[in-house]
Amino acid sequence: MTRPVRKLSISVPPDVAERLEQEPNASAYLVHAARALMRREALDAELAHQGITVTEAGVARARAVRAAVDVAWPAERYQAVRERVRHTVDEDPAGRVTAA
Repeated sequence: MTRPVRKLSISVPPDVAERLEQEPNASAYLVHAARALMRREALDAELAHQGITVTEAGVARARAVRAAVDVAWPAERYQAVRERVRHTVDEDPAGRVTAA
């Protein structure tokens, strides 16, 4: 069974049009992008509800910290952490992540 859909006619800038023309299914690409933005907006709203404000300065600080970790951690260390997580975490039938 498929979900109901609505057909829309949209106007986009040339650079966006060029990118969409590269996609085998531009509609699916746009749906994916829109849903990603919707998830981010929902997260921002939930954080605001909890009294946490996301600011450009805070995002910049978080990116700088992440970049420093990326430089400090070699690929082997990332892989070791991934393997450890795979061995200690599994997903229960309800879709919740639980420790093994």
